Amino acid sequence: MSTTKDLLIEIGTEELPPTALSKLSNAFYNGVKEGLEKADLSFTEIKKYAAPRRLALVINDLQVKQKDKDIERRGPALAAAFDEDGCPSKAAQGFATSCGVEVEDLEKLETDKGAWLNFKSKQKGQKSSELIAEIVQTSLDKLPIAKRMRWADLDAQFVRPVHWLILLFGNDVIDAEILSVKSGRETRGHRFHHPGSITIPSPSEYEMLLETHGKVIADFDRRKEAVRGQVDEIALSKNGTAIIDEDLLEEVAAMVEWPVAVMGNFEKRFLEVPQETLILTMKTNQKYFHLVDKKGTLLPHFITVSNIESKDVSKVQEGNERVIRPRFADAEFFWSQDKKSKLIDRKQQLGNVVFQKQLGTLLDKTNRVSKLAGAIANQLGGDKNLASRAAELCKCDLMSEMVGEFPSLQGTMGRYYAQHDGENIEVASALEEYYKPKFSGDTLPQTITSQSLAIADRLDTLVGIFAIGQTPTGDKDPFALRRAALGVLRISIENKLDLDLLDLIKLAAKQHNASIKAVDAETAVFDFILDRLHAYYLDKGIRPDVLDAVISTKPTKPLDIDNRLLAVDAFRQLDAATSLAAANKRIGNILKKVKAKIADKVDEKFLQEDAEKELNSMLTRLDSKVQNLIDHAKYQDALNELSTLRASVDQFFDDVMVMADDEKLKNNRLALLNKLHNLFLQIADISKLQS
Repeated sequence: MSTTKDLLIEIGTEELPPTALSKLSNAFYNGVKEGLEKADLSFTEIKKYAAPRRLALVINDLQVKQKDKDIERRGPALAAAFDEDGCPSKAAQGFATSCGVEVEDLEKLETDKGAWLNFKSKQKGQKSSELIAEIVQTSLDKLPIAKRMRWADLDAQFVRPVHWLILLFGNDVIDAEILSVKSGRETRGHRFHHPGSITIPSPSEYEMLLETHGKVIADFDRRKEAVRGQVDEIALSKNGTAIIDEDLLEEVAAMVEWPVAVMGNFEKRFLEVPQETLILTMKTNQKYFHLVDKKGTLLPHFITVSNIESKDVSKVQEGNERVIRPRFADAEFFWSQDKKSKLIDRKQQLGNVVFQKQLGTLLDKTNRVSKLAGAIANQLGGDKNLASRAAELCKCDLMSEMVGEFPSLQGTMGRYYAQHDGENIEVASALEEYYKPKFSGDTLPQTITSQSLAIADRLDTLVGIFAIGQTPTGDKDPFALRRAALGVLRISIENKLDLDLLDLIKLAAKQHNASIKAVDAETAVFDFILDRLHAYYLDKGIRPDVLDAVISTKPTKPLDIDNRLLAVDAFRQLDAATSLAAANKRIGNILKKVKAKIADKVDEKFLQEDAEKELNSMLTRLDSKVQNLIDHAKYQDALNELSTLRASVDQFFDDVMVMADDEKLKNNRLALLNKLHNLFLQIADISKLQS
């Protein structure tokens, strides 16, 4: 008799939410896998399947029965198990009862540490068929379903109504009821091509029978690649390239059981509308793939993926063309209407839109950002007038018909309208670029004008929201302040902008109405932004202790912080690093205990020991050279020079008593250590480095 069998689990439903299908499939897989492992049931592989009307798993070589287990439990010590007359105590009786036996059935366990009552038994392994239903039910209960629904008059709840259930272990059906449906071996094919049931003789035949008889490609990844292949092939026939957004591909693959790609066309006149608008309509509203030529210009074609193999493909094509035409016509109308007014003419309308009750309208924000952006551009050597103009225009497209219909096009439409109005090209580009970065890994603003606007807009929001006490708490961050802070850091560091963050925060605070006391929020905003550096540098492989070493010295320029971090990270890997870090920690502890003012200079006539003379000589020789390197932000070179002090520092602590009885000797040695310590502190507090 075989000790393993294949298991097929299939939950048949109404159409599952396309955007959630992959997540549900993965969670179902993980839940069943965890359940089997917890039950000590071995298997070789689990294959997952997911289609619009089904979640399924095939588990290969699943153990037919759990292995028998030897159970052993230690009870009370013999001294506490019986009284003087040898009668069992309550502790012994309670232990025996919990084990389901009499006291006399218990054994005695004697070790070199003592003797106890002991219980031994053999637990028979259960059949897998008796455990599967509960494992499946538990997994389904844990699926990430935001809102479960009921259907008919049943008590069952699931993301969609359940119509059939397969629990097939080898050739046998496991008799069970899950989600108010009795198990069997019948699945169903494509809703239109094969709506009837299909009998599955064994799990190994599931995928093949569904595809050949039922017109269903159950494997999600295979179906997704089939869509990709068909779309690419059609695009090639038009000498174009299909732009396949992976999220859209996932969603489309989750909507069809039997994908059939069909090309459609639209009138060339629509290409006069900004292509981002047409693309957004095709992707978001219709789930179409768009085509571009070799130059990346949109072509008047689209590709839709049907869930049916039509006898007359032209009807499918015509139907989709008929649906997309009025949507494009609307976009064309919005574009035409919006161009009748200049972007700057919409500025006053911003006064009718509240940004935040205490912080005023979007017009108020625009005026604040305009002044701040101009000041930042001036610091960076850019044109402050261009930055201020870009800030004046940056919110105006929110008042356009197009952005009202397609909010995600804000910024993009601003660029188009500014170009149409004849605005400076750098100003027009900034209206789109200042939204970047929108997500992790996104590109950054490229010009001084767009960089200045991007930083100004984010700092205005950060300072204002902190000033009115609406700082992020837990997962709640309605104004996306964490993302704004990280954006400021990325723009400053990765574009190598030499900006003082604290100065900019103070400048942003000055733009706000005095009534909100923004000045009181300056330090909190600065600390909040720097806190974002931990995650930023962790992703880059910089250890937290390296960041702590740098941040603790209170640098205020993000680019300078980056330079210091790279230098300290390189220093950390030198042989001298561990010893010098420990020495600096020791020096820091010594200096903290000194209440009197420490002398600024070392007096050589009070240098007594050879080790302190040598350290002073080394410091004197390195001082001006290291200081010059630090002044020019060549931190790595400076730390390399300081690393040569290792032997002298070690010798000093071996041979010299710092806290000498002689007050003059002690103070001179403290001055020497303070000089050494301050050289390092101009870069970082290396005492925080961990070995």
